[in-house]
Amino acid sequence: MNNNGKLQLFLMAIGVFTMTSCKKQGIQDNAPATRNESAMTKQNALPNYSLNNWMSFLPDTTNIAQISIPGTHDSGARVEPISGTAKCQTLSIAEQLNAGVRYLDVRCRHINNSFAIHHGAIYQNLNYSDVLKACIDFLNANPSETIIMSVKEEHTAADNTRSFEQTFDSYVQENAAKWDLGTGISKLSAIRGKIKLLRRFGSGNAKGIDATQWGDNTTFDINNPAANLSVQDEYKVSNVDTKWTRVKTQLDAAHADHSNRLYLNYSSGYKSLIFGIPDINAVHNSVNPKIAAYFVGNISGRYGVIPMDFVTADLARGIVKTNFSQTL
Repeated sequence: MNNNGKLQLFLMAIGVFTMTSCKKQGIQDNAPATRNESAMTKQNALPNYSLNNWMSFLPDTTNIAQISIPGTHDSGARVEPISGTAKCQTLSIAEQLNAGVRYLDVRCRHINNSFAIHHGAIYQNLNYSDVLKACIDFLNANPSETIIMSVKEEHTAADNTRSFEQTFDSYVQENAAKWDLGTGISKLSAIRGKIKLLRRFGSGNAKGIDATQWGDNTTFDINNPAANLSVQDEYKVSNVDTKWTRVKTQLDAAHADHSNRLYLNYSSGYKSLIFGIPDINAVHNSVNPKIAAYFVGNISGRYGVIPMDFVTADLARGIVKTNFSQTL
């Protein structure tokens, strides 16, 4: 073969290699919302997922009770009159979701037939319509994901002509296709691209996972015909080491349980200062580093939903990674 022929073969080989590389890159950059389960191995998920699409690497058959889910407590609480008394998050709702959070704890004051986001008496300069926009925008951009949303009535209702439930229903009706109001603990195949309701307010009919029997400042179970829950929400903290023990015990219990019971494990809380003034910072400053350390040593299996104060992408990442260990 002459030199011109060799050159042509060399250029053709480069062309084939370039086209193959481009195709592979395109597959990775435009990964489908749901994947063939045989392709969703832990080995290829771990290096490829990002915190805004990590659920895309979980099989459709996965029940949400079988995975580890970063969450936030008082997700919209970013405003406070005095440091440490009401603010629970630095990240916005949109930032939380992009950082891997898939459980939101939303507290709504019913006022003028609409919902304002409150932490106790403190208005958070945020309305429920803002929360929903952030969630729906995120799900439209990341249709493989789901958001479990706890909705609870907060503070004192004022100037309404309808019930809390009726106002909630009006919000749902604006984007009904984005909601899953089923009473069971769903598989991902049924709720990708949707908000799954965990209901902490009264309802005249079946609507979402029923968590209305929520205990106050305790660890408790809720057993419904369609959904069983185990909840640790001991938020009045006299000793931060005791609070951590409660969190760790619930993490260990979730890991040991192979049923479809949904574990909710609130790492949040406050210490009471003089005159009962709450100190939120004392708790998260102690507990959050312990959560990070726990997931350095516990890298495999399900640990339930972990709503946290002042979540960060690093905290969320440690929890998310447990879903992709080869030993899971």
